[in-house]
Amino acid sequence: MNATWIVTVFEVIDTTMLTLDHHSHVLTKVPDSEVLTVAVVAAKYFQNHHERALAVLNALHYLSGPLSPSRFNRRLHALADWLLFLAETLGEVLTTGEVFVIDSLPVPVCRRVRARRCRKVRGRIYCGYCAAKDEKFFGWRLHLICTPSGVPVRFTMLPASLHDLTPIHELTVSLPAGSRLFGDKGYNSAKDEGSILEEALVRLIPVRRKNMKQHEWFVDELELREYRHTIETVNSQAEAMGIERLHARTNAGVEMKVHASLIALQCWNTN
Repeated sequence: MNATWIVTVFEVIDTTMLTLDHHSHVLTKVPDSEVLTVAVVAAKYFQNHHERALAVLNALHYLSGPLSPSRFNRRLHALADWLLFLAETLGEVLTTGEVFVIDSLPVPVCRRVRARRCRKVRGRIYCGYCAAKDEKFFGWRLHLICTPSGVPVRFTMLPASLHDLTPIHELTVSLPAGSRLFGDKGYNSAKDEGSILEEALVRLIPVRRKNMKQHEWFVDELELREYRHTIETVNSQAEAMGIERLHARTNAGVEMKVHASLIALQCWNTN
């Protein structure tokens, strides 16, 4: 584990909470900022295994006091909104430059054969297909917009069967005007490209299919080759964090671990 990175994550979380005048309960031995830090460290180094991360950080004296797994779980659920807020706020702060990359990755909630017995989500809308792995899955799909350095700046999680273009307007509306957004073949849509350019002043540049007319500007093709690998690296990092095999009893638990993973990626990939 990288001690400098862990301390940096804690400082970012603690400073943000103090700035917004959040104070932990006077009787708690471990402040709320340390509870959130454990969740982010668990995402980065322990594949989102909270109990294991808590035991290691406690043994290495990173925490201010003892904290049992059950109490940690209750406190983390009470602070779940902070994880979402921190991920969104860091994304806003780190939105710099004129180039961004978009893609999606699966977040299964259970194995496909157990879909009928799953209690977290139900229905065909959660039955999705991952073209990159040529396999079906059951659960959610995480849509990400990242910078060229791999920092997630915009994200949303939707049922797996929904098309990649479903949240495209919501995700691009707050990107800097005049920026370029690169995507894979799933984002080809002349109508959406035109409306995004008109409304958000952002150029959506997807990889064209073989039977489609290629981009008029040859620079677009060169930049696609240059930046497309970025999102694949981010997907690999998220997969290494266990985002495709999260163990959680509720949807709230799944969302917390996804948000913690995004914060870990933001802090790790920021130069």
